Amino acid sequence: MATPISANKAELLAIATAVASEKMIDKAIVIEAMEEAIQKAARARYGAENDIRAKLDPLTGDLRLWRVVEVVEEVEDYFKQVDVKQAEKLQPGAVLGDYIVDPLPPVDLGRIDAQSAKQVIFQKVRDAERERQFEEFKDRAGEVITGVIKSVEFGHVIVNLGRAEGVIRRDQQIPREAARTGERVRALIMKVERNNRGPQIFLSRAHPDFMKKLFAQEVPEIYDNIIEIKAAARDPGSRAKIGVISRDSSIDPVGACVGMKGSRVQAVVQELQGEKIDIIPWSEDTATFVVNALQPATVSRVVLDEDEGRIEVVVPDDQLSLAIGRRGQNVRLASQLTGHQIDIMTEEEASEKRSKEFAERSKMFEEELDVDETLSQLLVAEGFAELEEVAYVDLAELAGIEGFDEELAEELQTRAREAIERKEESYRATRRELGVEDDLAELPHLTEEMLVVLGKAGIKTLDDLADLATDELIAKKREAPRRRNPEGPQLRRPQRPEDKGGVLGLFGLSEEQGNEIIMAARAHWFEDEEEAAPSAAAEAEPASEEAANAESSQ
Repeated sequence: MATPISANKAELLAIATAVASEKMIDKAIVIEAMEEAIQKAARARYGAENDIRAKLDPLTGDLRLWRVVEVVEEVEDYFKQVDVKQAEKLQPGAVLGDYIVDPLPPVDLGRIDAQSAKQVIFQKVRDAERERQFEEFKDRAGEVITGVIKSVEFGHVIVNLGRAEGVIRRDQQIPREAARTGERVRALIMKVERNNRGPQIFLSRAHPDFMKKLFAQEVPEIYDNIIEIKAAARDPGSRAKIGVISRDSSIDPVGACVGMKGSRVQAVVQELQGEKIDIIPWSEDTATFVVNALQPATVSRVVLDEDEGRIEVVVPDDQLSLAIGRRGQNVRLASQLTGHQIDIMTEEEASEKRSKEFAERSKMFEEELDVDETLSQLLVAEGFAELEEVAYVDLAELAGIEGFDEELAEELQTRAREAIERKEESYRATRRELGVEDDLAELPHLTEEMLVVLGKAGIKTLDDLADLATDELIAKKREAPRRRNPEGPQLRRPQRPEDKGGVLGLFGLSEEQGNEIIMAARAHWFEDEEEAAPSAAAEAEPASEEAANAESSQ
């Protein structure tokens, strides 16, 4: 027979205090775990069917054990019920429906009971410790934290953070950085997730925000919000760019971040394993910021295409390689920093492109407006690119061109509108040949040219169009970025599925316009439902009348 194991009051409280202090959790949680363990042991001794409760006084250490029973007229469950007569002995004045307490003598824990109680307490304490860890770290995403490398498992670095563990996944490490067990490491807390095995703390040394936080630690002006890092882009372990701006005109943001003899920026560079950092003055003017972002290359001209979110940058021939950078690194980081796609071209390429566009537009005006080459080239030189611009521009603006008068301007606008109408009529005929229903022409924002494109894509009825999602209709096509080889042809990476835009992606429709088109195409669905509802009600009425007549005849 196993020797009973017991502990006096002082020992129980001492154990609870020690465990709470060691695990840094509330003492009440340990007391609760002990009560639960004693309850489990008591049920094993008195029967699992009993509703047994235990209470350990946190101040005196007194332990009370009791069974809860219900007062009933006729006992069916002898473990959880008593009759009125028996209830009177336990608690005078007890009536039917009351729940009363039946005191039990304390139990001595045998070896097996003690082991079971120990497991219950450990599990409860472990759960409480995990919850404390989660509560401690859940709101700390975005902080830089220091820990000790515990181990490296499958390329992922496990970091001991003191009261918890974090992980730096392989894709969040600085390439070629050696992680050695026992070394101290700084990292950014990216996110904290609750998990059955405890909180999962994901760390990063490759995120741009890690570099921002390091600068905030090294540059007091950033910490004091005098200087702000507006944008950052990194190629971890190789090169990075940050855009900075000062709220105080007397403080140079670039100089403050560099520090005396480069001391401040060098401290960050050393932490990032020698990563070269370009510190760039940030500007609200996109063109100026792009020019700064492409440093150290010299930029001749910047052309913004806000509709496409693209920027064309023209550089001298001898600056092309520098602007692009090794393996496209410089232009890629500049693109990330500015949030725009940047296309680099030389003066020669830009000249060829302008000449080609000029010739194409001149020829279009010459043919569509039936004017001579000189007049068409003059229109293009004044910035006109489309027939619609000529047709609907303010007459005074067109007449104000050198060599034009009001009569010529009116004639050009008339011809432009006639040309637009001819194009619309041509597209209308093509659309009808494709079998696109006239109902589609009544929808908002759709032109005959768009309807031709829809028809060629097999979208010919309202139902065909209504089945599309907005993105499938209007999403812009993503052009595969160029991989430039200064000494050879320009290559593009293969197109991916996500690069393919919507059916009308080339027309620049907004998301709001796309939603209006789709909802207008679906409108007839709801009209059909409304018409069907009265019809069903009308059919039901004769049936109910027949039933009423049959009932009355009976």
